[in-house]
Amino acid sequence: MTTEELLSRSRQCLMNTYARQPLVLVRGEGVTVWDSDGKEYLDFLAGVAVCALGHSHPKVVDAICAQAGKLMHVSNIFHIEPQIRMAELLVAHSFADRVFFCNSGAEANEAAIKLARKYTHETLSSPAYEIITMEQSFHGRTLATIAATGQQKFHRGFEPLVEGFRYVPFDDVRALADAITGNTCAVMVEPIQGEGGVRVPSADYLREVRELCNDRGILLILDEVQTGMGRTGDLFAYERAGIIPDIMTLAKGLGNGFPVGAMLATEGVASAFVPGSHATTFGGNPLAMAAALAVFETMRDDGIFEHCRRMGAYFIGRLGEVKSHCPVIREVRGRGLLIGVELSMEGTGFVGEFLKRGILMNCTAGNVLRFVPPLIVTEEQIDRATGVLEEVLAHP
Repeated sequence: MTTEELLSRSRQCLMNTYARQPLVLVRGEGVTVWDSDGKEYLDFLAGVAVCALGHSHPKVVDAICAQAGKLMHVSNIFHIEPQIRMAELLVAHSFADRVFFCNSGAEANEAAIKLARKYTHETLSSPAYEIITMEQSFHGRTLATIAATGQQKFHRGFEPLVEGFRYVPFDDVRALADAITGNTCAVMVEPIQGEGGVRVPSADYLREVRELCNDRGILLILDEVQTGMGRTGDLFAYERAGIIPDIMTLAKGLGNGFPVGAMLATEGVASAFVPGSHATTFGGNPLAMAAALAVFETMRDDGIFEHCRRMGAYFIGRLGEVKSHCPVIREVRGRGLLIGVELSMEGTGFVGEFLKRGILMNCTAGNVLRFVPPLIVTEEQIDRATGVLEEVLAHP
């Protein structure tokens, strides 16, 4: 069947919720994917920062296949052995004492919102329910998480929004302090804003937010859906800031493409959840946990974090060279392999130009080209992507 036939069938039966690119991807290996016509692409989008170990990583594939032959799903009415092992790994390598598994970042953030409110109501015996989030943030597409998202474009058509969220400028501790009231139960923040334009805060920002939350007696929730699992060069981005959150959310790279989300918390906060407080049918099922275990162990044992730091520094350096003679680039920013190139003009049209030249990437916040390749990317592949950037920006 031709690509055009597949595209026609897709348009006829799928809801029009995505501005899809006009190609059908059918196979992937490492940092490379192929479409239905056999054309090869370097994937610098990685499923939107999901395929951290690249496509069809043999350890992940083997783990999924082996588990599928034993047990795929039984529900959380029962204890699940690989779920226990995965929770132990996350607890051993983070601030957290307890883990709740789900299927996506939005679900993880939804769970975090519920836990923050329940802890405040029942453990602290406080009626406070508001959560302060940041302008240009992104926390998901459920009714609660779009209300938590500080971008009006995601709110339109879904009013009235779920109550209980207030927004302040990102990287502005004074504005945050002024916004906290007796109704505030938590602050929810991304260590680096991804969908908001790869915005990296000042070095002291997260530490100051943590101190402010301590002073005011409210919880700190870190949304590490995009920054977690090695994307910034550390297992979790909060480690670089030298702080400990009360609640943290994960997804994306956690399953390397298999849907896995997680909400982590300290013992004192997590104790507010009791049987019946929250649940999910598929979260933490044996197949998902087999994938997550393989991802975590591979990252831990194969030097992925160090490689990410080196390749991130190399990539940012190469992009800086392009910026030096390309006036349309305002700024190159990021950490590890979460990198944004801010332009002085609309950037969406450049995505198609990259596509024509065999590079997958995307544009966010209107004028920020976002590069989130698999963490196994090489210097040679970075050089190719940088060369394409230089080419497409030569005649904007």
